[in-house]
Amino acid sequence: MQISVQATRRIGSHLRVEETVMARLLSVNVGLPRDLAWQGKTVHTGIWKAPVEGPRRVRRLNIDGDGQGDTAGHGGEQRAVFVYQDESYRYWQEHLGRPDLVHGQFGENFTVEGLADTNVCIGDRYRIGSALFEVTQPRVTCYRLGIRMDEPDMPALLVRHGRPGFYFRVIEEGDVEAGDEITLLASGPESMSVFEINALLYLPPHPRDRLERALRIPALSRGWNRSFAALLEQQRTSKIAAGNAGLGPAASPPPAWRGFRPFRVSRKIAESGTVTSLILEPTDGHRAAPALPGQFVVVRLGPSEAQAMTRSYSLSSRSDAPPYRISIKREAHGAASLYIADSLRVGDVVEVGAPRGSFTLRQDARPVVLLSAGIGVTPVLAMLHALVAEGSTRDVWWLHGARNGREHAFAAETRGLLAGLAHYHSHVCFSAPDPADRPGADFDSADIWIST
Repeated sequence: MQISVQATRRIGSHLRVEETVMARLLSVNVGLPRDLAWQGKTVHTGIWKAPVEGPRRVRRLNIDGDGQGDTAGHGGEQRAVFVYQDESYRYWQEHLGRPDLVHGQFGENFTVEGLADTNVCIGDRYRIGSALFEVTQPRVTCYRLGIRMDEPDMPALLVRHGRPGFYFRVIEEGDVEAGDEITLLASGPESMSVFEINALLYLPPHPRDRLERALRIPALSRGWNRSFAALLEQQRTSKIAAGNAGLGPAASPPPAWRGFRPFRVSRKIAESGTVTSLILEPTDGHRAAPALPGQFVVVRLGPSEAQAMTRSYSLSSRSDAPPYRISIKREAHGAASLYIADSLRVGDVVEVGAPRGSFTLRQDARPVVLLSAGIGVTPVLAMLHALVAEGSTRDVWWLHGARNGREHAFAAETRGLLAGLAHYHSHVCFSAPDPADRPGADFDSADIWIST
């Protein structure tokens, strides 16, 4: 949707724009926090939002009838209203094979037509109904969206696909209603889009000039301002680009093929009480392409074409010597993981995209820390395989967390791999050890929490 701007003038730090209709509010969604059982614990969350009819009052901290469960990570003056685009809904419906998605499912308060993350800038001000809003930051997605979507990888997918959505601060309280026009009143300084700001934080190399530009935006939320300031200070003190020196962004080659290829499930392996690995081999007569350690593949699978699901899974074994191995944790509400665990059989054919991703092991002589928890072990396990295969003499630190021995996938495999390294350190933490789990043998410590 194009914007026609006829006249501008600067007022303070904002560029005044003649009022121009550019988008529309399709749905107002609210919901109060609830408790739900998930993985043996109770989660207090406000991720469940549903559309409401008629006008709703938007106040400085919230919309009437709405609430947040985790007030440390959500809500507050600079995150009062979360906005997500209907165009992104259509994108995820196709990418995930989920035609059932409904407004509010991403936890947004406003579902909008227009306002793409690539077009909306931090500091932009919009009139909706009788309320005035200012864009403050992209969404920081937590695991609760994965629960709501029945897709544990959803938070990572939003970052990977560049579709986070964004937050509004309420400048003037007022009433809003589905169908209201959205009018751009002022453009923020520096003209840095939500997409650009999101990538600047999450994707290397964090250019210094862009960090400095972001820090000049008064509307940027305090949390994001502190994160960018820390990245900039790290660059100033270390004289090198911020980030893990042992990991990417190594230059990734272009994808080895376009679209999907058919792969047969040649083996199905129970790695733990909750994790299943699939060994995948191509059926089209061509070898599977090598991958960089840490890369992922997109897999399309399901009982029929009409019920096909699309998911992203990291390669979990030596990736320079196919066949591919992917490892999936069974989730109580995960449609794809339940299908893999209960219905997919050896000999079945799934569709696989070429390996992708820049979170890869960099060739280097310096020490490397491989830190993971639960099923998050898969990409770093592929990196560990690569280090052993090349006979690395690097100092390798393996730090992993699991609930207990029953859920500790790849325990014997990692011990064997580490024994093949010249220099390694290993520490495994269980958050809830079983009586049969042996300290010093099955795990090294319990009840360790890391705050960031």
